[in-house]
Amino acid sequence: MKNLYVGNLPHSTTEPELRGLFEAHGAVEKVSIVTDRETGRARGFAFVEMTNAGEADKAVAALNGTELGGRALKINEAKPKTDAPRGGGGGGGKRFGGGGGGGSRDDYQGHARQPREPRW
Repeated sequence: MKNLYVGNLPHSTTEPELRGLFEAHGAVEKVSIVTDRETGRARGFAFVEMTNAGEADKAVAALNGTELGGRALKINEAKPKTDAPRGGGGGGGKRFGGGGGGGSRDDYQGHARQPREPRW
C-alpha cells in the first residue's frame, strides 16, 4: 500500500478521471480530492492510494510532469503530516513572540533601531 500526493490539479478534475489515470499503472485503492471546507471547491491537489508499492512507483515515474487539463502534474509519495502543529491544544505554536496585532513593535522586524538623541 502506498499513498501518493498529486499536486497542481485542475480544479475541474473528478475522482473517476483521476482514478482512470492511475489505474493504467496498477490497482487503485482510494482517490481523495481535497476540497475547501467552506466553499466545497477543489483545492488543486489530491491523494491516490495504490495497493502495490511497485506499481505506485511506476505511476509516479510515468505521470509526474504530464499534463492534465493544461497543467503539469506534480506527483510524489505522500509524506505523513507529523511535525505540523494542530490547532486546539498543546502549544499551538502561536502563543509566544510579540503580539502581532495592529501597529505592534513587530512592524519594524529586520530594521536596526536608530539611536535617539537625548531630550535635554
